[in-house]
Amino acid sequence: MIEQALWAALILLILASALPGQCRRYRFLTGAAGWFFFAVHWLVQPAHYVEIGDYVNVLLVLGVAVFCMILAHAMYRNYKHYDDAGDILLTITVAAALGGLFYYPFAKIEVLNTSLISMVTEQVVYILHLFSVPAQQIDWNRITLNDHAITIILACTAIESIAIFIGLIFCVRAPMKRTMIAFIASVPVIYALNMVRNVFVVVAFGYTWFGEHSFQIAHHVIAKIGSGIALFVIAYIVLQMLPELLSAIDQLFAIVRRYVTTRQESEEGL
Repeated sequence: MIEQALWAALILLILASALPGQCRRYRFLTGAAGWFFFAVHWLVQPAHYVEIGDYVNVLLVLGVAVFCMILAHAMYRNYKHYDDAGDILLTITVAAALGGLFYYPFAKIEVLNTSLISMVTEQVVYILHLFSVPAQQIDWNRITLNDHAITIILACTAIESIAIFIGLIFCVRAPMKRTMIAFIASVPVIYALNMVRNVFVVVAFGYTWFGEHSFQIAHHVIAKIGSGIALFVIAYIVLQMLPELLSAIDQLFAIVRRYVTTRQESEEGL
């Protein structure tokens, strides 16, 4: 059921992005359905993160689910009565479609998934050996150091963050030169910094830098904070290169604020 919801969301968002301009109303209707199914997909994710104790991602995915529902409602409203928010809704739909096209094949097609994870695992071990750290690759996705084994999963490849930036960078119309500068300043940098993150977690866990809770502290706390700061700085640079994207994000938040304000006024009226 969840797999079907995800693929339905991706197909509908791509369709909403690809339909010609004269089909504007149907683009909104299709996009509304796509965002709704995307919200359903995110609503079931917290259980997984609760299971592994990653409560930061629990809050994050719940927020994404609410955001998707707001976009679904806004697009359905534009299907019925078009307003000035329509263009930015279509822009963010294109961003989601592009990001999904890049990310979900790696997430759902086994040969792509295992190839990417295996490549990252090998590169992490290679970097560790460059610094004379005696880590060993014991499987296609497992690294051990001092009898402490770590499994590399898809989230360890930074593919999610890379997909988000690809979608955002290429969803707006901007000169190719600035678009490519934004791409170079984000995607390769994210990948490189993620390698540093993986190396840090392996070493911190292998040498128990933080005692018996070394993995949790290194991965769930320090690496999360470091990744957040790095993504914030990268996003700032990208927005400097693409003011068109900054304008689009500002308009999008205006839509969300307007939706929240309208809901509050309706509840107060009751």
